[in-house]
Amino acid sequence: MITVVISSFNYGHLASHCIESIISQTSSPERVIFVDDGAGDCRHLQKYYPEIEYIHREKNLGVVNNFDDMLCRVTSDYVMFVGADNWLRSDAIELLENKLKIDNTDIVVYDIMVTGELKSEILLRHPNEVHPCHGDYYWTRNGHHGSMVYKTKLGQEIGYKRRLEDSIHPEEDWNLWLEMVKNNAKISHIPQALLYYRRHRNNFLKYT
Repeated sequence: MITVVISSFNYGHLASHCIESIISQTSSPERVIFVDDGAGDCRHLQKYYPEIEYIHREKNLGVVNNFDDMLCRVTSDYVMFVGADNWLRSDAIELLENKLKIDNTDIVVYDIMVTGELKSEILLRHPNEVHPCHGDYYWTRNGHHGSMVYKTKLGQEIGYKRRLEDSIHPEEDWNLWLEMVKNNAKISHIPQALLYYRRHRNNFLKYT
C-alpha cells in the first residue's frame, strides 16, 4: 500500500538507523527505495540490507529534481519520503495504513518527535507548536509536513517544484502540499509522533 523512499545526501553515517526502523516495522511497506543523491557514501548499505532497492546517483540532482524523479518511479497507491537521517516509530506504517483504510483519505499527516544535537533550535522556529517531551521536543503537525503520506497518483500529477526564492517557505514540498490542498485533497491527521526528526549539524546547514 505504501512505498517508502529514503533520501540521503551526506547522511551515510546515519542511514542504517533509518533503514532498520523501516524494515522492522510491525507492518512492512510494500516497497522501500533508498536513493543516494550523489554523495557516494552509502554503497556499504547494500551489503547489510539487500532486501531494499538502491539508487546511487553519480551526480547530485538536488532535492527538487531528486524527489521528482523518485516519485515517478513509485507504483504503489501511496508514497512517503523519509530523510536518511531520521527514523520511524516501530508501528508507524501499520498506523498509517489503518488510517488510510478507515478514512479513505488522500494525505495523512502526523506529529513528530524532534531529537538530535540541535533539537532545541526548533523552539525558535516553531515556538507555539512544540513542547518538551522525555528530553526531546514533541511537535504537533496537523498540516504540511515533509514526510506526509500521500496518494501517489495525485502527487505525480503535481510533482515536486521549487517555490520562489523570496517565499517564506522555499522548500520543495510546500508547492506539492499547497497544490494538493488546492485540488481539495482529503487530509487526515494522526495525533501521535510517528517520526523522529533528527536535528544535527549537516541538517542545520539547510536553514542558515
